[in-house]
Amino acid sequence: MPSLREEESSAKYSYTEVSTFQISERSTRNMAPEPVKSGRIFLAAVAANLAAFVVGTTLGWTSPIGPKLKSEDTSDSPLSRPITADEDAWISSLIAIGALVAPFAAGPLADRIGRKWVLLSSSLFFVLAFGLNMEASEVWILYLSRLVQGFGVGFVMTVQPMYVGEISTDNVRGATGSLMQLFIVAGILYVYAIGPYVSYQALQWCCIVVPVVFDAVFYMMPESPYFFAGKGRKSEALKSLQFLRGQSAEGVHDEMAEIQANVEEAMASKGTIMDLFKNAGNRRALFICAGLISFQQLSGINVVLFNSQSIFESANTGLDPAIATIIIGCVQVASSGLTPLVADRLGRKVMLLTSSSVMSLGLAALGYFFYMQLVKNDISSVSWMPVPALIIYNIVYCTGFGPLPWAVLGEMFPANIKSAASSLVASTCWTLGFLVTYFYPSLDALGSYYAFWLFGGCMVVAFFFVLFIVMETKGLSLQEIQDRLNGKRN
Repeated sequence: MPSLREEESSAKYSYTEVSTFQISERSTRNMAPEPVKSGRIFLAAVAANLAAFVVGTTLGWTSPIGPKLKSEDTSDSPLSRPITADEDAWISSLIAIGALVAPFAAGPLADRIGRKWVLLSSSLFFVLAFGLNMEASEVWILYLSRLVQGFGVGFVMTVQPMYVGEISTDNVRGATGSLMQLFIVAGILYVYAIGPYVSYQALQWCCIVVPVVFDAVFYMMPESPYFFAGKGRKSEALKSLQFLRGQSAEGVHDEMAEIQANVEEAMASKGTIMDLFKNAGNRRALFICAGLISFQQLSGINVVLFNSQSIFESANTGLDPAIATIIIGCVQVASSGLTPLVADRLGRKVMLLTSSSVMSLGLAALGYFFYMQLVKNDISSVSWMPVPALIIYNIVYCTGFGPLPWAVLGEMFPANIKSAASSLVASTCWTLGFLVTYFYPSLDALGSYYAFWLFGGCMVVAFFFVLFIVMETKGLSLQEIQDRLNGKRN
């Protein structure tokens, strides 16, 4: 029969063998679990998504600025002459060139200096770009500005999904991941609503203040605990998780132990971009994410965003194009606001299927309108069609293919290759974004209906891609997603 002193010594020895981030089984049984304060998670996610708001200002910038640059009256243009159709195409599309190159720098930087600091540094690109716009006496300066804006967009779109995916709990990851689209369209609405009614220079000042506000707010938020854990900075990881969960050190110990174990397992073999193709689970995740991002761009969304005002002018509906564009922006914001509320209830797959099918109908209707206008020369029976078609298109885009591909990207890859995967997928997005935006004017010259019907056909293909290829991730932890991708069913 062991003595009391021996039992105490044995208990003490057993305790010292427990990992830093584990709680003993006995103490776990005697403690009521502390509730997670999800408000902290949403606070950090909203702060991070102010960067997405900045992205929105750059994406919507050409809609109110394009008519000023193309006008024969150059009194409200920085240029001394109207821009040509080819110059207009380059101004619209060069942002995508910058955005497809930047991820290959942003991904490695996110692993080296952290997700938070890469996001903060993106503001340097945006401030520089809007400053160039103010001094753009030549078209090439506008080209340079749009390229620099693209670098900032690439930084944000690569790293923001990583950050938000890593700070979120399983039950809110769909909602927080969907915030990106809400803030992007809010930024678009910001320039849609201001741009037509202020001078060219005033709009640049209105835009340049936004990244400054983002840096001031996001600077106070914590770094991702996954990043700290991967760097061996365990005490900082613990403090970050405590802030995000609103719990004591004891309350987050179990989750911290799981994060540490997952990160150590992933980092045991440092991933490279080739590991995306060597592992079956990674290949499947890459195919899903790259496919969703590709169909997002092939929906023609950038054509609609960059040219909303011009589209309404071409449609000749009798509605002021600036007002119609603002209506579309309001619809985008309202519908994007619904996504965080329903993404974790309905699931990603249901929302993507609904989005692709209804978008195809909206694009078909828009194509039919332009067919009647340009070929039949009679729009008397369809004059009402463009505004409802674009409204429906934007509603289902903003609740499906707008936010969800980025939300899925943030949760599909293990820690050791997440930055490489994000870089590759983001570059795929903007490569297609450039091709679609640059060649749209050529296709539009043949007939706008060809372009919209082509986009509609791509959405039909997207429906079947989601139906047969995409995996539902609703309610799954990051580790459970990895298990399913690799064929493990526990």
